[in-house]
Amino acid sequence: MLNQNLVVTYLIQRTFLTLNLVIDKDCRLSKHNAQCVFLFPLVKDVDGGIDQDIFDINEELGLDLFEGDIRLDGAQDRNSIIGEKYRWPHTIPYVLEDSLEMNAKGVILNAFERYRLKTCIDFKPWTGEANYISVFKGSGCWSSVGNMHVGKQELSIGVNCDRIATVQHEFLHALGFWHEQSRSDRDDYVMIMWDRILSGREHNFNTYDDQESDSLNVPYDYTSVMHYSKTAFQNGTEPTIVTRISDFMDVIGQRMDFSDYDLLKLNRLYNCSSSLSFLDSCNFELENVCGMIQSSGDSADWQRTSQVPRGPESDHSNMGQCKGSGFFMHFNSSSVSVGATAVLESRTFYPKRGFQCLQFYLYNSGSENDQLNIYIREYSADNVNGTLMLVEEIKDIPIGSWQLYHVTLKVTNKFRVVFGGVRGTGASLGGLSLDDINLSETQCPHHIWHIKNFTQIIGSSNETIYSPPFYSSKGYAFQIQLNLNHSTNAGIYFHLISGANDDQLQWPCPWQQATMTLLDQNPDIRQRMSNQRSITTDPFMTTDNGNYFWDRPSKVGLVAFFPNGTEFRRGMGFGTAAFITYKRLKSRDFIKGDDVYILLTVEDISHLNSTQIPPIPTSNINDLCTNFKCENDGICVVRNGKAECRCLSGEDWWFLGERCERRGSTQDTIVIAASSTVAVFALMLIVTLVSVYCTRKRYRRRTTSNTTDMTLENHAF
Repeated sequence: MLNQNLVVTYLIQRTFLTLNLVIDKDCRLSKHNAQCVFLFPLVKDVDGGIDQDIFDINEELGLDLFEGDIRLDGAQDRNSIIGEKYRWPHTIPYVLEDSLEMNAKGVILNAFERYRLKTCIDFKPWTGEANYISVFKGSGCWSSVGNMHVGKQELSIGVNCDRIATVQHEFLHALGFWHEQSRSDRDDYVMIMWDRILSGREHNFNTYDDQESDSLNVPYDYTSVMHYSKTAFQNGTEPTIVTRISDFMDVIGQRMDFSDYDLLKLNRLYNCSSSLSFLDSCNFELENVCGMIQSSGDSADWQRTSQVPRGPESDHSNMGQCKGSGFFMHFNSSSVSVGATAVLESRTFYPKRGFQCLQFYLYNSGSENDQLNIYIREYSADNVNGTLMLVEEIKDIPIGSWQLYHVTLKVTNKFRVVFGGVRGTGASLGGLSLDDINLSETQCPHHIWHIKNFTQIIGSSNETIYSPPFYSSKGYAFQIQLNLNHSTNAGIYFHLISGANDDQLQWPCPWQQATMTLLDQNPDIRQRMSNQRSITTDPFMTTDNGNYFWDRPSKVGLVAFFPNGTEFRRGMGFGTAAFITYKRLKSRDFIKGDDVYILLTVEDISHLNSTQIPPIPTSNINDLCTNFKCENDGICVVRNGKAECRCLSGEDWWFLGERCERRGSTQDTIVIAASSTVAVFALMLIVTLVSVYCTRKRYRRRTTSNTTDMTLENHAF
């Protein structure tokens, strides 16, 4: 719902429009001026202007879940040890229920892609497997811990839970993880301020010893996506968790992405040796240049270096961190003639998905006409030497700064990526430099918004900036607004704008999901903690005055101007004022060389509006297990259409029997084995004695018979 001030602003602006006037940056009335922008951009905040964590959302809904977002099932108490029986297979079946909001469905699929990129965990639509995760729109955000073997295992992504890190958090619970601050060594790293905790919520801060929860030999992680925020369950304004190292006070509770330790623990728990969709990351720090090779058929070579006279002065990997360190590859175009080439080929890759995204940074210190060609050398049974195919020509490379590029590949056979530098016309005092290459089997973003001199912008007052105009794959024109007016947070909003294709498009705009990602420029894509938010255009959403929110901008938008003076219409913005705090913005590698990159993707997700048709299971697991009770904490599962029990076991003990009714141990086994050995020995001894006795008896009979015959014969003579 729009607040009153925005409605008033909207009415004022509409009045000015009828007079052919706008409000400029200094709130002056003027005729249409190319430099004028609206002082109060009309936006709707999906978060209501409040940055709510998972636990705030659930608390506001009155939910009293264990540790704020964990559902404890009947077969599992608070002290359960997460063992092998609670593990999921590496490919987890799931159902996205109809109750989910459309935006949530798209965010969940994006979260699955991050799991695939950074772990060996995969997800597939349910096709009748015995156990699967049912994701639905419940009250709040919550999950069970581990695979409960109950068939349909619920995971709730409710209102305001549709953030990628929230989804990652809840699925980490489902995969078997508790919260970070419940570790046995918690008090060595943070202090719990018990007097600041809501009455009755103190149990959420319990710790569990290493017999109940396994930290997998990983250090305590302030940056974990599974850590409480400093304000969790507070009864006032003071923090409930105080870090013993003060630098981490504003770090705990991050909801951006997996931390390095999150990934280490997950990969250890599931014995992951590699990631599913990751192919390569190269920052040229090692002398082997990531296994790349120079071509023998070109005119020049790429050289590994740490700096060149005309720039860059440092590599991109360590820029702003370690002066004089780091390496990159450089093609010196000033030393060769026009048309000369330098070719650098990657090692061989073996694709599995049929689509890839190549990302790299490029620096031009040579001629403005120098260019970089991206090729693929694809191998097949018919061509063992590979077929070289041009994918993209990168021209008009800005001079004097590192630039980010993405190139979409669609390769199905084994291949190499080939970088071909070409000397262009015009004077050159330097050349092309290449650094921080990442290759993954993921989708590339559709657009890159490169914001330069960012620290100067963020330091100014009342600053709102708009991206250049972009077009979605369906043809919708849009802009992104970055709002830096707030004292602590940066806001981000998505606007539809009038464009060249409007007459051919469907209005109101239906089910286009805009994903806005503030890029963490870490050299390795697996270690990035980028901040992402998605919004979806619901064609049925309306404004207070009854207009469709996502209707044609020329109908419902306000007049605005591009820097060149071209007039257009900008629709209302939809996003959040709590995109990222300035403190987090200055952490990680969001700002590098005073540059910020926001990656943009707008894709049609209308296909997610259809129901996922569930398979017809051969049996109803809950019905079969209702009257089949397992003893001693055994779990009922269904196999081949029949209910059976999976029994608990330890290092030297176990339960057995149809209902886990009997207990066995190593000591029992030794006694049984010894008793069995004695019994078998005694039996064999008896058999041996009987056999000897019988043999001797038969021998005596034969001897007696022979003696009698001989006597009779003697009498006959």
